[in-house]
Amino acid sequence: MSREEEENAAELKFGDDFVKAKCLMNSEVAILLEHRCEQLKQMSDDQLNRIPQVFEKSLQYVQRFSRFSNQEAVKQVREVLSRYQLAEYELAVIGNLRPEAADEALAVVPSLKTKGRGYDEETIEKMLNELALIKKFE
Repeated sequence: MSREEEENAAELKFGDDFVKAKCLMNSEVAILLEHRCEQLKQMSDDQLNRIPQVFEKSLQYVQRFSRFSNQEAVKQVREVLSRYQLAEYELAVIGNLRPEAADEALAVVPSLKTKGRGYDEETIEKMLNELALIKKFE
């Protein structure tokens, strides 16, 4: 991407490094870090070989800001958002922030309107209601 073509999340323009990148929701990162933490604990009974502090702090952060706590709910969220053919960035932002209304979703992810497919507010509301149901029954 040249200097003239600035990165712009509203238009889903990211640098070349992000063309094929997969974005993860905080909930997904939490699951991965929890699993890795368990592996590290099982591998080492030695107190000197503790989990690095940056790892622990990262885990605490994603746990605190995760909108969904169990693995099945996280899987369902990704499936629901994928059905709407959201870009990876859009999926992660919607999954992380879990907006409650279409206007809120459009404020945080303006590309929902500008990216050619242009979701109408009714479709966005339907998607958000599906996420709310997952959260309700989590």
